[in-house]
Amino acid sequence: MRRNNLLRKTAAYSLAIAMLAAGALTGCSKPASETAPATEAPVTTEAPKESETQTEAAKTEETTGAQVAEAVSKVENKTGEKIRVGYDIYFLGNSWSVQLYQEFKWNAENMYKDDLDVTYVQSDNDVSKQIANLEDLIAQDVDVIITTPCDTTAINSTLEEAVDAGIKVVLLCATVDGDCYDSLVTVDEKDFGATGAQWLVDQLDGKGNIVVLNGISGFSTNTLRYEGAQSVFEKYPDIKVLAAEDANWDYAAAKTVTTDLLATYPEIDGVWSQGGAMTLGAIDSFNAAKRDLVPMTGEDNNGYLKACINNNMEGIAVSKPTWLARVAIENAIKLMNGEDVKKDDIYPVMTIKTEEMPEYVHQDLSDDVWCGTELPEDVLKSVFSN
Repeated sequence: MRRNNLLRKTAAYSLAIAMLAAGALTGCSKPASETAPATEAPVTTEAPKESETQTEAAKTEETTGAQVAEAVSKVENKTGEKIRVGYDIYFLGNSWSVQLYQEFKWNAENMYKDDLDVTYVQSDNDVSKQIANLEDLIAQDVDVIITTPCDTTAINSTLEEAVDAGIKVVLLCATVDGDCYDSLVTVDEKDFGATGAQWLVDQLDGKGNIVVLNGISGFSTNTLRYEGAQSVFEKYPDIKVLAAEDANWDYAAAKTVTTDLLATYPEIDGVWSQGGAMTLGAIDSFNAAKRDLVPMTGEDNNGYLKACINNNMEGIAVSKPTWLARVAIENAIKLMNGEDVKKDDIYPVMTIKTEEMPEYVHQDLSDDVWCGTELPEDVLKSVFSN
């Protein structure tokens, strides 16, 4: 996970983003499908920003906060006053959700400390608590609500209430079935699932027994990724899905689930996993059971990259970067400025394949770190100790 290499590749990522079809502008007009066409792009997990300072920032191995601030173009707050943002911390139960929160917090307290007045609430992956938190933010009359929906339908009426009250709503990394939000910031989740599934099918020459590790039921992310994977698997009648289990995007849960699957199925030829932390748990389960490692899809989790390298195994890391939290902040500011913002601001997925993993892995950082980040090294080390 060489941060300097990631910074070098921002121009290529920007080109890929520019190739996306233009999305709808803000307003309650249509729900997001998160099914934008896949876009061919060079491998990278860095953010779609470019500046003259990136070359200098990329020269050092350890990225500092000052370098991040230089390398990322700041959106100007034109309102003349601090924007009151209500940020709902939807979940802190896995390392990716922790890093997403830290990414938001670092940007709010550093990049945009003079522009934002943030009220934090925490929903603990509890829909009823999320509804109560959003209602509280509405009562506080914040300017913008940024939230990651824990369910695709349950909070729709609350979001509609916020929009009716004149509050801008930005959805971060998950969507709803309704249409009352101003901007959705995420990746193409169906393509995320399909990309890993096609790689796995190709590794198995179109035939074999596989098991599926899903995330958390109810999240749009979980549903859309698996739909994308199934759209690939159904094209190959000799690919047999033995079981599909929820493992909460969590290492420990995935290790337990995979251990049970190994005991149940003597022949597993591949693992399609929604997230890197789960795949790391699966790898450790295979090793503990003394079963030969098989091709496994994953995410850009540092531990997964280490495991693929150390075990000399085939893998693919699909990325949903936590720097999307910064994009959510930027879109919130643009909305308050009265600027046009895509209603469905959906980014193409990027991948890291086996031969590219040594370029991105960071052996001196925790397994829990995720590569698609702009957080400075000292922050990552303080949040995720080895």
